Formats: sequence, structure tokens, C-alpha cells
Amino acid sequence: MEKLSTKTFKNEFITTFDGDESGNFPPRQTPGVLYSKAIPTPVKNPELLAWSDELAEELQIGQPNEKDINIIGGNVLNPSMYPYAACYAGHQFGNWAGQLGDGRAITLGEWENSNKAIYELQLKGAGPTPYSRRGDGRAVLRSSVREYLMSEAMFHLGIPTTRALALVTTGDQVMRDLFYDGNAAYEKGAIVLRTAPSFLRFGNFEMLAARQEIPQLEKLTSWTIERFFPHLTGANKTLAWFEEVVDKTASLMVEWIRVGFVHGVMNTDNMSILGLTIDYGPFSFLDQYDLEFTPNTTDLPGRRYAYGRQPSIGYWNLGCLASAIAPLFEQPEQLSAALENYKTIYFSKYHAMMADKLGLDEFKAADQELIETVEKTLNLLKSDMTIFYQLLITLPAEATTEDLISIHFSPSFYELPNKVNQQELYQTINAYQKIISENQISPEASQELMRKSNPRFILRNYLLLQAIQELEKGEQTLFIKLQEALKTPYSTAHDEFFKLRPEWANDQPGSSTLSCSS
Repeated sequence: MEKLSTKTFKNEFITTFDGDESGNFPPRQTPGVLYSKAIPTPVKNPELLAWSDELAEELQIGQPNEKDINIIGGNVLNPSMYPYAACYAGHQFGNWAGQLGDGRAITLGEWENSNKAIYELQLKGAGPTPYSRRGDGRAVLRSSVREYLMSEAMFHLGIPTTRALALVTTGDQVMRDLFYDGNAAYEKGAIVLRTAPSFLRFGNFEMLAARQEIPQLEKLTSWTIERFFPHLTGANKTLAWFEEVVDKTASLMVEWIRVGFVHGVMNTDNMSILGLTIDYGPFSFLDQYDLEFTPNTTDLPGRRYAYGRQPSIGYWNLGCLASAIAPLFEQPEQLSAALENYKTIYFSKYHAMMADKLGLDEFKAADQELIETVEKTLNLLKSDMTIFYQLLITLPAEATTEDLISIHFSPSFYELPNKVNQQELYQTINAYQKIISENQISPEASQELMRKSNPRFILRNYLLLQAIQELEKGEQTLFIKLQEALKTPYSTAHDEFFKLRPEWANDQPGSSTLSCSS
């Protein structure tokens, strides 16, 4: 196990591509380069708040000493590190935003373990970069705790994601206007040390295409394929690569739908080329089921990134990527065909996933109506999604009347259903019971399938809010409990959190509503 302070880091990205080596901070356009040197800005007093032992073991990183903590805080660098901020562009809320780039993220270098696996290590909140625009490059405790916990929660749910190795407080105060309403206030500063095989986004390719830097675009594409998709072969690796990105993105959307995750800001600069969940901002899990739910105040009233629209936005974003790499094709219609295949891939994976959630032995064409009915009923009742599916697992065979079914599912209700909705639930469960009775697997096998597909613990926003409020007062009890609970989301080990969102959290800022402010 090596230390952050003594490890020899690799820097293959910056030795492969052109960059701005000046190290200057002032915000500016940086045509012709893929990154800019960005030295972290020192903080007053970095203190370690959290460290992921499991991730550290995977990366083979030793427990941090004082010098390592100062590296995480941005106060010192390992001599082999070359810190930089990546240059990329993006479509934000459907509109072309031009150059964006890492405004508060600084990549320190590439860590290689003994298995030759390589991970980028990146500080989020370590100070300004040339891409900070009007920002200060800092992050607050509130948003840093959310990213640290949620990225690890998603990992343990089995969902592709960037991960968080460490979280430090900085000892500095950071000014933030939480809801952009003129009520700015100081908050505690913090920095997350996060990691991924790569933080490349759709926007990295969009930037080069928009600037007509086609040789660089071709070089980045070839490098990406060689480094992260080495298994691809054939005469047209670029097409095969795009097809795999389409597949990975469709798979990710299915996984988000499975657990009720809402990203909140699915701009193309927040879409990972590796199919990872990336850039945790105004995210949320669903409490009550609502296809139109978005936690992001900036996404109102259009609700472009609402829960039920995420799969279609994945398709739209892939279209932007296809447009970006089209100059590399003599026959761009090949890209169009690959893009159109997204819908087939998505629904195939979605139907298989829903069959697992419902405990069916396999998905059959006749099951599509049931899946649509369950979704419609959940949306009508606004039941708690997580609790509803857990109750479905334990549905008694004798629950065949309207009253018995309603009583069984009552722990998932935020409001008691009226007579019409109660009848809708009864009819839906009756249809489900008929189909499940035709299963070719045993009831026990069906239940086990459902338990593996339906989380019992999710990191609800109100829990995050409570943990943050405690941390701001110097108390870590809930923060520590949540770190343990998120590791076993499919078990009953942490059923103290298996309950409806409390009424006080319904309209609580930081729980029901969030913004991009961090």
C-alpha cells in the first residue's frame, strides 16, 4: 500500500495532448488545448472527515498521514503530480453553452495499482481554474457530503459511477447563494477526492468539434478507444466504440430507473464516455413515485431532466456526441443507425430489469401491459417507490380482496388512496398475481430475484440534509450510520431508515428542492 505523498503518479493524458502550461487562473477561452495547468489553492486547515477503506484497498492506497491530508486539501503536491483542469463544452438544458471545463475540479494525476488498473484522482473544490468563469472553484460541506455519500451509495447499489475516496473540511468559509435569490451566506468549505478510470465526457468531444479542431478530435477518439476500449476490433473501431457508448448509456439509464435515481442536471458535459454516473449535484432518489419529479430548481418549470424523461435525454445527449464525432466518418449515416438502435437496446434492458423487479422468470411480450399498468398505478397513487416494491416481495397469497391489498400496501402511502385509486391498485395487483402464478420458477426464487433488484435502503435527501445539519454542528452520528447503511442497500440490516419521508421534509429546501449551487 502506497501513500498519496510518495507514489509516483502517471500523467499520460497531459503528455499525450496539447495543454495550456501557463498555470494562470484568470477565466478565459483556451482554443487548441484539451487542458490547462491548475495548481490547487491552499486552504486554512484541512481535516479528514471521511475516508473509504474499501476503495482505498481497491486502489491500494495506504491510510493518509498529515502530508496526504494536505494533498487532499490542496495545500501540497506530490512532485510527480501534474494538476490540471480539463477543457470541454456542452449543451446545458438543451442549449449550446460553448466552452465550460473543470471549473472546480482539478485532476492530480493517474494512480496505477499492482494490477495495472489506472484511476484518475481528482480534487473537487480545490480552488479556481481557467474554467471557473464567475465561480471561485470552491465547494461547500453541504454539496461535498452529498457527493461523497451518494457516489459510494450508487456503487454499492451496483450502478456504474465515479467514486469518492476522501472528504476533508478546509477550515475556510465559502460564500454561496443557495437558491440564487439574493440571500447569499457563508458556509463551511470542503473538498472531495474522487476517482474514476476517466472523467472524459461527451463535452470533451463536442468542444473539439465546435472549434473544428478535427486532428485533435481524431486523436482524442483514438486514444480513448485504445485506452478504455482495447477489446474493440475491426475496420471501423470508431463506430464500434460509439455503439458501445450507446449501449453503456442505455444500461445506465435503466439502472437509474430501477432504483428511482434522478440526476437532476443531465447536460452533455455531465455525461460520462464510460457510462458512469458523474457530477453529483441536485440529485435525488424518488420518495413518492412521480415520473415528472425533478429535484433541481433550475429545471423548473420545464422539467427537462425529470425522472421519467432521463432515458429520452440519454438518447438526445448521444445525438450530440454523434454530431461531434461525425467529421470522423465518411458515411455519417452509420452513426445515425447506431444511435437509433439506442431505443431497442434501452427497452430490451428495461423490460428485463422490470421483470426482475417484479420477480418474473423472464420477460414475455404479454408482460409489457403489466409493467405499464404497475407504472401507471404507482404514478397515480404517488406511493413510496422503494417501500412499495419491498411490500410487493412479501405480498401474501391470501391478499386477494380490495381491502386486504390496500392494507398490505398502506405503509407505502403518503396519502390514503380514494376509492377509485384503491380499485386501480386492486386490479393491478390482481393482474400481477395472475402472471406471477404462471412463473416457471419457485416463489422463493422469485422473491430472491426481487430482493436483488429492489433496494431496501436508499440515501434519501432528507437523511442527507439531517447528516449535513449535524456535521455543521460538529456531530457525526448520522453521517457514520449512513456510511455503513449504504454498503448493504439490499438487506434489512438498517431498517431504522426503512420508512416514509417525514412530513416536515416535504417542502424543506435541501430535501425536496435543491439547486446547482455548491
